[in-house]
Amino acid sequence: MSLDAALDMFYAESQELLEAMESALLRLEEGDYDKDVLNEIFRSAHTIKGSSGIFGLDHIVEFTHVVENVLDRARDEQIKIETELLNILFRCRDHMSKLVTCGLEEFTNDSALQEAGSTLLKQLQPWTETDAGVSGPETAQHTQTMDAKQGNWHISLRLSSECLKNGMDPMSFINFLSTLGTVKHIETLCDGLPDSESFDPESLYLAYEISLETDADRETIENAFTFVQEDSLIRILPPDSAIEHYLELIENLPEENQRLGEILVKCGALSQDALNKALLKQEKESQTQVAFRKIGALLVEENGVPKQVVKAAVEKQIKSSEQRAAAPAQLIRVEAERLDSLINIIGELVISRQRVDLLASETQNELLMEAVESLGGFTEQLRDAALNLRMVAIGSSFQRFKRIVRDTAQELDKEIDLVIEGSETELDRLMVEKLTDPLTHIVRNAMDHGIESVDKRLAAGKSENGTLKLSAYHEAGHVVIEVSDDGGGIDPERILAKAIEKGIVEEHASLSEQEILQLVFHAGFSTASAVTNLSGRGVGMDVVKRNVESLQGHIDIQSSVGIGTTFRIRLPLTLAIIDGFHVKSGRTHFIIPQASVVECTDMSAHKSMPNRNCINLRGEMIPFLRLSQIFKLKALSGEAQKSKRQQDNLLVVQFGEVQAGIVVDELQGEIQTVVKPLGSIFKPLKGIGGSTLLGNGEIAFILDVPQLIETVISADAHIE
Repeated sequence: MSLDAALDMFYAESQELLEAMESALLRLEEGDYDKDVLNEIFRSAHTIKGSSGIFGLDHIVEFTHVVENVLDRARDEQIKIETELLNILFRCRDHMSKLVTCGLEEFTNDSALQEAGSTLLKQLQPWTETDAGVSGPETAQHTQTMDAKQGNWHISLRLSSECLKNGMDPMSFINFLSTLGTVKHIETLCDGLPDSESFDPESLYLAYEISLETDADRETIENAFTFVQEDSLIRILPPDSAIEHYLELIENLPEENQRLGEILVKCGALSQDALNKALLKQEKESQTQVAFRKIGALLVEENGVPKQVVKAAVEKQIKSSEQRAAAPAQLIRVEAERLDSLINIIGELVISRQRVDLLASETQNELLMEAVESLGGFTEQLRDAALNLRMVAIGSSFQRFKRIVRDTAQELDKEIDLVIEGSETELDRLMVEKLTDPLTHIVRNAMDHGIESVDKRLAAGKSENGTLKLSAYHEAGHVVIEVSDDGGGIDPERILAKAIEKGIVEEHASLSEQEILQLVFHAGFSTASAVTNLSGRGVGMDVVKRNVESLQGHIDIQSSVGIGTTFRIRLPLTLAIIDGFHVKSGRTHFIIPQASVVECTDMSAHKSMPNRNCINLRGEMIPFLRLSQIFKLKALSGEAQKSKRQQDNLLVVQFGEVQAGIVVDELQGEIQTVVKPLGSIFKPLKGIGGSTLLGNGEIAFILDVPQLIETVISADAHIE
């Protein structure tokens, strides 16, 4: 791994650690004051400090060391983290975040950032030891957790030969280990040194066997080598490991077994007696493997058993005899761009598969059609597996709002509790990222203008603590995200009066309550009586709605005066590849998301209301629209048009609790659809959410069902 790639990984992992630190600080504030939480905060700061030292980022090391010192004193119960110190630690965490994203040269030239750090260190002084303010990275020592068990870990380190060329110093990793405890012994192996003619001064030929006395866990020790794991051979054995694990270590390392065993004895990992027993056991196991292979050879020569069969059986038996307890599953880090590239390639595969399917159906070759059908099944499995890789739990996004709610509540001098439900609900990663800004805007508005002050809540007979709830759940192929508050609610009469005053609606307009509430999404609309640094409910809400609709979603409002307000956002699970229903109107192809389709029926089999676009569907009146009218498609003429009208097909679609009908000419059936974004020229076009390429090379438009349903309900067009 190059130095640049390692730095990128350092920045990414540091941000994750800072998020974990913030979450633990919030738990501390909520009353979860125990050693586990304190240790989590300390480990986050300590790991960032150690990793920063590996890269020579001393500006991070020096600041974080003082923070770490305070946290360590809290772990040792020398101080207690209360409100004043907690507020400073929150600010220190934010400053660390800025330092992580700021290079050393950038930091040197940023006097404001330096001054901010100095101010925070001065604020920490009442809780630090007398020399903490002048301590540097060279004095940083790891304080052992009092209730943890000490032990000697053994680390076998075979760094990549390219380590030096990539800007990595092996001593920096050993220095990091020394901050976790005491390095009891280091054995440097020179077995890999070449002769003078082949020697490259920029290549690393040394190997290391290290004994580390520490109470740290495996994850903390592994963090020392995060940036070189990809190209290196690193083995970590915990204290009191079984003899079999040391035996496996000796077998897997490149050096001679007897020599490695002697080094383990020197390091204190094994006694001489244990080493002798281990080597004897290894020899016996080797003899067992030889015996298996001899028996296999006899079966081939004397009994005529096929060589391939015997070889497979012998290897299986050897593997069975060597089998150990399975290691726990591990996670790997993959760049988002690589994952997106995989999704794009699978999208092209889906389109190609449709083309093959079409050609196979034209040949009417049964064997070919059967093979293509089988291929289609595998393609769907591959598609689903790839899309699942990009699905993330929305809980990580929800957790960010704990800090936003905390800081905003303090700024507004309000008491607000945040309740989170459905954190495990999964959504496409890209959609989660794009939802952050709209949700932040809604949350801040709910706190500023939704939830009342303490005095007003008590006067209204409510508890002094307001409640803000973030929840997520699945519903009919969609994800629903709700932001609810128990505040004063939105007054429809006030909204309507303000809209009339601004000329948004006519004075005598007749609007339903939902239509009035939707006015808060109108550009520039606001009922806020005063300008604050937090937007008033309605200010910028048009941007919120636009962002949600760009994700093929829909947002609506439910509110009761004096009781509270709920913003409800409905979104598709993913925007990459969807299951769709292929229809045709005139000469134009359309795709309706399969999750929205309730049923298909013959239009002529149901009675429609005179002069209204409504149909009686089993006793329920369903509004409908014709795609040919909405998009002004070229109509058929004369008898052809009359004949076509008799064959009109009605698709009943649903979004949320609302149903509507879409009239089309032809039903083509289910289809996997790769969603392609439309060009900017099509953005003003309502009812279209994207496009796709069909197997025959033609373009189909993907319908935006929420917008179409809204059009159906509000339309007052007559059936011609």
